[in-house]
Amino acid sequence: MRILISGAGIAGPTLAYWLNRYGMEPTIVESAPGLRTGGYMIDFWGAGFDIAERMGLREEIRDKGYKVRQVRIVNREGKQVSGFPADVFSRVTNGHYVSLPRGDLAAIIFGKLGGEVETIFGDGIAGIAQTNQGAQVRFERAPTRRFDLVIGADGLHSRVRELVFGPQSRYERYLGYKVGAFVVDGYEPRDELVYVMYTQIGQWVARFAMRDGSTVFMFAFRHEPEQEPPDDVAAQKALLRKRFGGSGWECPQILEALDTARDFYFDRVSQIHMNAEPGLWTQGRVSLLGDAAFCVSLLAGQGSALAMVAAYILAGELHRAKGDYAAAFARYQERFGPFVFEKQKAAVGFAKTFAPASTFSLFLRNQVMKLLTVPWVASYVFGKGLADKIVLPEYEEHPVMAAVR
Repeated sequence: MRILISGAGIAGPTLAYWLNRYGMEPTIVESAPGLRTGGYMIDFWGAGFDIAERMGLREEIRDKGYKVRQVRIVNREGKQVSGFPADVFSRVTNGHYVSLPRGDLAAIIFGKLGGEVETIFGDGIAGIAQTNQGAQVRFERAPTRRFDLVIGADGLHSRVRELVFGPQSRYERYLGYKVGAFVVDGYEPRDELVYVMYTQIGQWVARFAMRDGSTVFMFAFRHEPEQEPPDDVAAQKALLRKRFGGSGWECPQILEALDTARDFYFDRVSQIHMNAEPGLWTQGRVSLLGDAAFCVSLLAGQGSALAMVAAYILAGELHRAKGDYAAAFARYQERFGPFVFEKQKAAVGFAKTFAPASTFSLFLRNQVMKLLTVPWVASYVFGKGLADKIVLPEYEEHPVMAAVR
């Protein structure tokens, strides 16, 4: 079975790994000229960590990752006003928790393919025509090719979803925030292994020091839906300067460093809801995966791990179905849908803690975070949110691939 995967982020290469292991023939197409490196910090835990272990990636992820010691909340003068020890995350997940740049995780997964999967960089899908024999895929640059299936793993702004399922506006639920992130070399101060956050009403900015002497910064702020962010980078940076220019703490210094920033990222914070649609994530020979199908939002903090779990289940069901892709797609949605829909509901409330809407909300959040210094309180507060209530199926490996290994 020849399967085209659009997107070389987290979901796409994870799916390709398992499809290849089950004896199928995946091809990845990615619009970027190469792997997207760096990027914002993510927290990686739960069932996604279990999938990484099954792929033999645990040690490499731990080596690239960071064991954060503290979450520190500061005021405009830089004085700590709240926070808690970060070891609670590892404690309630039985050690299955690490923080690392999203680009590093993507590179680790892609490296596991070992050159065994055809990958087309710098190209994209321009059209998909489905027939009884397969899906004719028209590329933007490469010649048209036929595949048995097409999987859209191309993120929040999925091109595959737009081509096959309709415009993004039909499925996107904007949560009222915009986010920006970038990396600066040689920034001082550093505060090793401490996630430092400065919050005002309706906005926050945070920094985290990296091993190579760089610092990653992340901004989030409330922004009305009708105020769509500009498309060009210069205008996006100008919007950050306008929004945070009058803020305290290190904001003036951080914004000054924006001129020398790399790995700049800017987007709106949204979820993708397709659960009201009859076909969910599937139309014929085309299915969606990761943020393209069920984005929980960047501020939820678990998108990458959920994408890996979904990819594992989708590949396993395709293998188990022995060519009956319709049955495999149905089982994929049946197994994973209820789980991820609950994650989406929880993420909406979680996002509000980043940029409280009032002085009282900000005060209350800081008081709660102070209580998290008590171990049993922290375990109680985070225990439910960090628990992944999903049983990962076991799928038998393709006999030929098993013999090779």
